[in-house]
Amino acid sequence: MTVAWYGHLKFGRDWPLWQAIVVSWGIALIEYCLAVPANRMGYGQFSGFQLKIIQEVATLTVFIGFAMLVLRERFAWNYAMAFLCLACAVGFAFYPPATP
Repeated sequence: MTVAWYGHLKFGRDWPLWQAIVVSWGIALIEYCLAVPANRMGYGQFSGFQLKIIQEVATLTVFIGFAMLVLRERFAWNYAMAFLCLACAVGFAFYPPATP
């Protein structure tokens, strides 16, 4: 999804908007074809909330590399702290619930 949503910022700047949209949707279709079966297989072992949190963390992890390597953006300290907060959120999401 990272390439579908952000790749045109680097590689398709001269494209008309409609072309960037069509190419992005074509790339995204491939990921959806993988994500839907993965969610079906994971549901039951993980809750819907946990599956979404896993997906978001994976997406952000990939995006960090993409932004630094492809878009040549700098990874600042505040981004690192935001990512740390997200890692804490993951910990809370997978922490066993309290029993009454």
